[in-house]
Amino acid sequence: MGCSSSVPARSMGGLNTVNNDSSSATDSKDLRAKAHRHCATISLFVRHGIMPYTLPYALMCSVCYNNFKRIKQFALVLLGDSGVGKSCIVLRFVRGQFDPTSKVTVGASFLSQTLALEDSTIVKFEIWDTAGQERYAALAPLYYRGAAAAIVVYDITSPESFSKAQYWVKELQKHGSPGIVMVLVGNKADLHENRSVSSQDAQEYAEKNNMFFIETSAKTADNINQLFEEIAKRLPRPTAS
Repeated sequence: MGCSSSVPARSMGGLNTVNNDSSSATDSKDLRAKAHRHCATISLFVRHGIMPYTLPYALMCSVCYNNFKRIKQFALVLLGDSGVGKSCIVLRFVRGQFDPTSKVTVGASFLSQTLALEDSTIVKFEIWDTAGQERYAALAPLYYRGAAAAIVVYDITSPESFSKAQYWVKELQKHGSPGIVMVLVGNKADLHENRSVSSQDAQEYAEKNNMFFIETSAKTADNINQLFEEIAKRLPRPTAS
């Protein structure tokens, strides 16, 4: 399943700099007020999910930077059958792109993305997107051992992919890191008319295995940002410096 062509990512335009007003440049109170308004505007964008919050925007001004806690990095792995849309989910989250024609993942691919939560915690995901083909299954432990979170993906139109997802859940339970955050994701929710796996069955399975469950569509971007935000909320918070 491929996903590399573009759906243009939304830009924040003029929000990447603090507006400068030469007539009041010497007024420190005015400059501080401008900076605070700048940070508040960015926070508004984040809360409404207009685009994933990326680290460069957090470094635009000292006031904005100081309003954010130190960055916490987490390794995250995606597991699932070939063709369920793992790469599509990652690329939609990281680049705002979707392309059903790109090639399947060989081995594994690596991408990263940084986002900020409403409490100003900054989380950097180091994302390993693993290949779903059987011949690469033996390599998967290299990526999920030590990972803080795992996204197990299936295709809602494919019962076989749901069975494979359950296999990966068992592998994570046996060999994953203690306390790993596990997520069950039913992808291709836009193909609901062809659904073969009920959301109720998936929800019940997730609850029995201490996972949280969400359905997504990488094609329409439905629930993609929410997926990663929910993972970030469940990860350990950085200690206060």
